Amino acid sequence: MSSQITLLEQAKHGQLKIKASDFSHIADQHIVPVTLHEIGRAATEYPIVFVKNNETGEFQSVAMLGLKPGQNLSVKDGKWVGLYIPAVVRDYPLGLVLNPEVKDKVWIGIREGANEVSKEEGEALFDGEKETPYLEARKKALITNFEQDQATRGILGFLAEKELLISQTLTVDVAGEKRNINGLYIIDEQKLNALSDEDFLALKQRGLLGPIFGHLGSLNQVNRLARMEVLGR
Repeated sequence: MSSQITLLEQAKHGQLKIKASDFSHIADQHIVPVTLHEIGRAATEYPIVFVKNNETGEFQSVAMLGLKPGQNLSVKDGKWVGLYIPAVVRDYPLGLVLNPEVKDKVWIGIREGANEVSKEEGEALFDGEKETPYLEARKKALITNFEQDQATRGILGFLAEKELLISQTLTVDVAGEKRNINGLYIIDEQKLNALSDEDFLALKQRGLLGPIFGHLGSLNQVNRLARMEVLGR
């Protein structure tokens, strides 16, 4: 996914429009970030697992779109073949511009080189000097997703603190070929069940029980991805 983003400005981008996505920007991406708020919907199609940033030690929840790097089984001939499109994919080609020195403010940016950006066709971003209702709605979605992402990072820190995230290798059978998928973390069910009443109540109060059980149930979706890979050959 292209990461080159420019601050969105009416003076510079007043004539730009956004076309429907052809998903080419994510066709070779096998995992994408999802927030805990998305797990209920995403888990019906994708395995939801966690990955760890080795530099910061921070965990992130992700949806697996393929079983190996460079493989996205949800994009075919420029179309999304799944039912649920993760928020980070829907947001493209817009995004947020952050300034680490101004922690309480974010700005809207655009990836000018994206295929979805055009001057001839699509949804206009500005009407004269005013933002269009389309842009206002896209901005609102961006901010909501950003806030949910920040909340997710904090909650995953809580799960890590309780030592509920463990490294796990997933083994999947792809047409008789045993394939190991490494570098993933999952919720340790044994430790989850051994939590004290106080800690379990803390998970419930944070609204974590739904996402946790959604994540655990989603792990069976690796078999669905295996079937999709075989059928797509």
